[in-house]
Amino acid sequence: MKELVEVIAKALVDKPEEVVVTETEDNKTINVELKVAQSDMGKVIGKSGRIAKAIRSVVKAASTKTDKKVNVEIVQD
Repeated sequence: MKELVEVIAKALVDKPEEVVVTETEDNKTINVELKVAQSDMGKVIGKSGRIAKAIRSVVKAASTKTDKKVNVEIVQD
């Protein structure tokens, strides 16, 4: 899931070198944290959170092959 979020985020932002994605895994949950440059935060979130919702939807669809729930969190530095 980490790679998927990273590819999507790098395609959206102006500073792809500042995209950092970390993944932690619990028993039934995979947590993915996405950090981008402050100036790119709006591009990743989108109006009313539409882009963020779309990223979460794509990751959720990709995670159906695993039996784990995936949480995507956009973190601000």
